[in-house]
Amino acid sequence: MIIDFHVHAGQGDGMTGPWDTSAPLAKYVARANEAGITHSVLLPVFQSDYRRGNHDIAALVRSEPQRWFGFAMVHASRDRDRIHRMIEEAVLDLGLCGIKVHHHDARINRQICDAARRWHLPVLYDPAGEIGPLELLAQTHPDVPFVIAHLGSFADDWAAQRRMIDLIVRYPNLFSDTSGIRRFDLLEEAFHRAGPGKLLFGSDGVFLHPGLELAKVYALKPDAPALRAMAGGNALRLLQRARHFRNNIAGRATGRPPAGGHAGAVAMRAG
Repeated sequence: MIIDFHVHAGQGDGMTGPWDTSAPLAKYVARANEAGITHSVLLPVFQSDYRRGNHDIAALVRSEPQRWFGFAMVHASRDRDRIHRMIEEAVLDLGLCGIKVHHHDARINRQICDAARRWHLPVLYDPAGEIGPLELLAQTHPDVPFVIAHLGSFADDWAAQRRMIDLIVRYPNLFSDTSGIRRFDLLEEAFHRAGPGKLLFGSDGVFLHPGLELAKVYALKPDAPALRAMAGGNALRLLQRARHFRNNIAGRATGRPPAGGHAGAVAMRAG
């Protein structure tokens, strides 16, 4: 079982580039199948209303619950007054199991971290090279798992990525995904210093080729347990934690199975 923890999907309305226009899944699926990737976490592309984008991701998950997980995306500034309502809806009504935040929108804030704590959700955060505040997240919310995209910098900021390695070594709740890391020596250093338990395979699909991104994980020459952890085990542990909490809360509140419950059961069996 291989889980791609970082895949964009759906439609945007910014129309400045692929990242805020459209992320069709057809080519990604073919490439992922060829690479042996069995499950993927879907994330909205940049757009002006993430509530609509979250509904679109939920619809994709419902269309193929054996394959997809979905994360809700929020804008830390624009959505500040409705973050808790958006995440409650995403968890209970849409069946989503994590939060995506991007510094391009706005810097992550306490409301997002508190919502992640309330619902036991992992947070996938792209800090765009701003590494310093991540230490504060780890300290103030030690019970929230933060997965930092691209080892902290998609822009290939060597100094930021070196700092990120130090942080994932020091803090149990800080992780990194492997997507878009071009300096292989840094990925290798993270693997050896932080260990395979702190890295999650991600491709940044549909924009990057999942097979090429997965090849970097194999190139680390991990033993079988380390490969299982990075390729899916670490992700599954975080996703199961969120699913289990949601199922318990929704069941007590409504007396009926929650939205997305079938996908959660599949994920639990897959472990």
